[in-house]
Amino acid sequence: MPLSNKHPGRRRWHALLPWLMGLLPVLCGVGVMAWQSQRDMYQASEKTSRLVVAHVEHILDSLATAAQALLPLAGQPCAQLEVALRSEVTRNAFVRSANLVSDNILYCTSLFGEHQEAVSPIHYTDDRLWLMDGNSVTPGHALLVYRAGNAQRAALTTVDGDHLLTALRLIGSGQQLYLRVGGNWMGQDGIVHQGTPPASPSAAVEQASTRYPFSVHGGFATGKQAELISHQYPAVMALLLLLGVAAAGVCHWQLRRASSPRAELDRALQANEFVPYFQPVVRKGDYHWAGAEVLMRWNHPREGLVRPDLFIPYAEHSGQIVAMTRALMLHTAQSLAPYAALLEDGFHIGINITADHCQDLSLLEDCRTFLQHFPPGRVALTLELTERKLLEATPVALELFAKLHDMGVMIALDDFGTGQSSLNYLRQFKVDYLKIDQSFVAMIGGDALSQHILESIIELSAKLGLGIVAEGVETATQRDYLQGHGVDFQQGYLFARPMPLEDFLQALAARPRLL
Repeated sequence: MPLSNKHPGRRRWHALLPWLMGLLPVLCGVGVMAWQSQRDMYQASEKTSRLVVAHVEHILDSLATAAQALLPLAGQPCAQLEVALRSEVTRNAFVRSANLVSDNILYCTSLFGEHQEAVSPIHYTDDRLWLMDGNSVTPGHALLVYRAGNAQRAALTTVDGDHLLTALRLIGSGQQLYLRVGGNWMGQDGIVHQGTPPASPSAAVEQASTRYPFSVHGGFATGKQAELISHQYPAVMALLLLLGVAAAGVCHWQLRRASSPRAELDRALQANEFVPYFQPVVRKGDYHWAGAEVLMRWNHPREGLVRPDLFIPYAEHSGQIVAMTRALMLHTAQSLAPYAALLEDGFHIGINITADHCQDLSLLEDCRTFLQHFPPGRVALTLELTERKLLEATPVALELFAKLHDMGVMIALDDFGTGQSSLNYLRQFKVDYLKIDQSFVAMIGGDALSQHILESIIELSAKLGLGIVAEGVETATQRDYLQGHGVDFQQGYLFARPMPLEDFLQALAARPRLL
């Protein structure tokens, strides 16, 4: 039922939505951090690759300078050149060895002096560089050879792979770096491989030298991005978690607010789901319909007709009952006014009000608007004051009651004898009717104490000159007892149950009019 149970599907959705809203800022933030970290990694890869390229170019500059200085000596007897070769090696920190070639024969080296070894220019990329996997002196140890000259005369200078390895390891700490020369490449393990270096899983870049035929390939290993995020953005991650918790909390609060009884009643009020039901009130003697009490019912779109005890107490507690009653009065007047000819002059229409209504003079305008829908004297409006909340005799309340009486609106105390302070109300306010609660009527012919109380209420009303209405009349015995004790009006299932407007109008039309 409304204000109590929820649909299972809606409960599951309401339970899931705060989690989704909490995850949303976290996922968005992580996405932004992932994008930013990927961008930073690309920038770091490009920067590192450029630094390695620059460092290797610096090494090759030394090799090229030494080779160019030795090239004019190529072809001369080796015995005359050993000092010159060793001098270049000694003066240059990067040059490991210097060699001379004549007619594709390496004939003089700084290590051995005279030497005979065939060399092939096809090993050299762009006729200048060869990344080789060692030589006869240091097999399996990387060497980078620079060649200056041609097939007839050439000078070769070499750099130890450790210098290259230092650049790859130190400059590119935490990154994957590979040096490629032609069809050979070397990684940070110092081993020369053939083919194409592997592409890094993240932020893979390639930086080629503009001066020498080599390139550097860089990037990051798998998982490096997550490590980078955890190390660089711990404060941001903490903030995202706080935002996620806050978003989830706000969403949960909004859902509770949107699905709260107050929100549901507001929605129903906007949708005009509160409709009037009419229960006739009969006069003593002929039991002819002298009026009707307008009861509020909730025509819920899913639950159907909702009992008033499920929503009226909460509406009174939350203060929404004032707006709901105003809407009900307007609905009743607009629906009943076109059929005013079916009503006898002075036909009583009872509307329930609470203590909240009595603290605002706007009730005067509501009553005036109601009466203006009918011909003068056709309807006698009675406000039935319920006693679930204590009504204080404030200046506003006293002024309101006085002006209501001036307007011809009558006041009845509903459920008399069971509420907050009925006797005190009789002393403080001008009241026209007492409505005997059905709990006393139900004891007629049974509980002697309740019957004595009922008789006392009837006697009190007579002494005060007040009209009296008995509610909850369900048996002929109760009807006859009340008739015998002079009760003015009776109301209950014995005469008619509360009915919608259409049924009420049909019943009015079918009843004979009194002349």
